[in-house]
Amino acid sequence: MTRQGNAYSTQLIRLTFRLLTLHVLTSFLHPPLQTMNTILQISDREFTADQLMPLLAEYQLMPQLLKEIVIDQAIELFTCTLEELDDQCQTFFAQHGIHSVAEQEVWLEAQGMTMKQFVAPLQRQIRLEKFKAATWGNKLESHFLQRKHELDQVICSIIRHRDRDTISELYFRLDEGEQSFAELAPIYSEGAEAQTKGVMGPVELGQLHPDLAALLRTSKPGQLVKTHIAEWYIVAQVESYIPAQFDEWMQNRLLDELFSKWLQQQITSTRYKFTN
Repeated sequence: MTRQGNAYSTQLIRLTFRLLTLHVLTSFLHPPLQTMNTILQISDREFTADQLMPLLAEYQLMPQLLKEIVIDQAIELFTCTLEELDDQCQTFFAQHGIHSVAEQEVWLEAQGMTMKQFVAPLQRQIRLEKFKAATWGNKLESHFLQRKHELDQVICSIIRHRDRDTISELYFRLDEGEQSFAELAPIYSEGAEAQTKGVMGPVELGQLHPDLAALLRTSKPGQLVKTHIAEWYIVAQVESYIPAQFDEWMQNRLLDELFSKWLQQQITSTRYKFTN
């Protein structure tokens, strides 16, 4: 036998001895575990179902588990063709600069996975996208119209300050054309716009404070306005509007929004308990 073969045999004998020793000690110290099956091993620690399930709750992992179970149930009736899966795989590999079967094998080995393990989440995602399109595809346009006032974007000049008299003075200077937002904002603004010479945006109106969004939405480009919101006194001017477009990107975004809302409702309403 070669030196390499001897080394391998020695390692195998040692491993077998350790496993036998562990089995004997476990049986002696914890005899009740003889009837319990280990379902997970992490390093040298083994977990039974009775031990693992409470940990999911303790570590707040149940919502994630419920999420995946809800998704599995939702996509149960949807299938994925070989052509669709192949297209998804090729797109993924192309995005990662992998162009040959040999390179794919090297990449998979580096990730520690088989091709079957690699394609499983891709196949699941394809089925999920089909579920989303079948469930909300015909509702997207009406949902877009309902949300458009929040999805429209605005670019504006703005100065925020906690002192009312300061904003009144700045409003007068701007209105008279004595100075510009670019000159005043770095000196007086107490908001983040001080770093951008008073410019804010493009930003969706739905991401702004409702009162500020309403004010900007009804203002004309170039119109100087001022208001008071919470602790802030504000002077602002709309520079331009960017209307939201019902394009492919927006449709995918709205699909994801509707799906996420539905999924959260499903998770919240799902009840579970641990059984013996």
